[in-house]
Amino acid sequence: MTGSRSSLSVTTLTTAHLSQALTLSEALNWPYRQEDWQFALQLGHGRAVEVHGSLCATALWWLYEDAFASCGMIIVSSAMQHQGIGSLLMEELLRQTQGRTIILRSTREGRRLYERIGFLPFGEVNQHQGVLAAAPPKTSTPGIRPFRAADLPTVCQLDRRASGMWRAGLLEALVARGSMVVMERSGIISGYACIRRWGRGVVIGPVVAGATADARALIESHLASQVGNFVRVDVPETSGLSPWLVEVGLSHVNQVTSMLRGNPLRTSADATLFALSSQSMG
Repeated sequence: MTGSRSSLSVTTLTTAHLSQALTLSEALNWPYRQEDWQFALQLGHGRAVEVHGSLCATALWWLYEDAFASCGMIIVSSAMQHQGIGSLLMEELLRQTQGRTIILRSTREGRRLYERIGFLPFGEVNQHQGVLAAAPPKTSTPGIRPFRAADLPTVCQLDRRASGMWRAGLLEALVARGSMVVMERSGIISGYACIRRWGRGVVIGPVVAGATADARALIESHLASQVGNFVRVDVPETSGLSPWLVEVGLSHVNQVTSMLRGNPLRTSADATLFALSSQSMG
């Protein structure tokens, strides 16, 4: 697929584009299913670039209250590389997000573009995945129980302290699509972990806790039921979880850079984001 700038059309990404979007992600060996594209688009907003009526590029973004957004699923087909389409999409995202602080996770190839338009790195994210051969030995960590609907306001507040953003819509959608466990001690919820069907199997995240040991216990509670299944977990390098995830059989297969344009995220010391819901949505 080739074309000039005059043949390009920038438009809203809709469900009608998703079969073509899936083809674009498959060409990069990204493990999205069409259901995963649908989920991401339902929660956010997307832009599409077409050439002669065929999809050649995508970018999605998600609002987190008035001040923040994340963006991702930024793809330009190989045939249309080096024609400024990535820059065009990012201009569109900056226009639509209207001065909000934006976070994204960048591949090595994309980092130069993002730095050129004002994004700064603030950490690395390690991608762990594999078919789980055996459940990890269960640690004696008390207080983990299934999520209840009445927990949602507390979980949202906890997530805000860990992520720096109000992500109630994301958490509601994750609970509806998958399942969640929480850590409760003396009537106080201090952590949670989500799991949902995604890609080649399941993804565990977000995971929020007050300490590394608690985050491990929350992840273990989901892993116990996933023996024989493909599992993915994306964790910040600073989480300290990568060596343990390798030990339990989830190989470290990739690393991306977290980048931010705008004001730094304000998080609290009592809650840490130990795993992401996805590299795109955070």
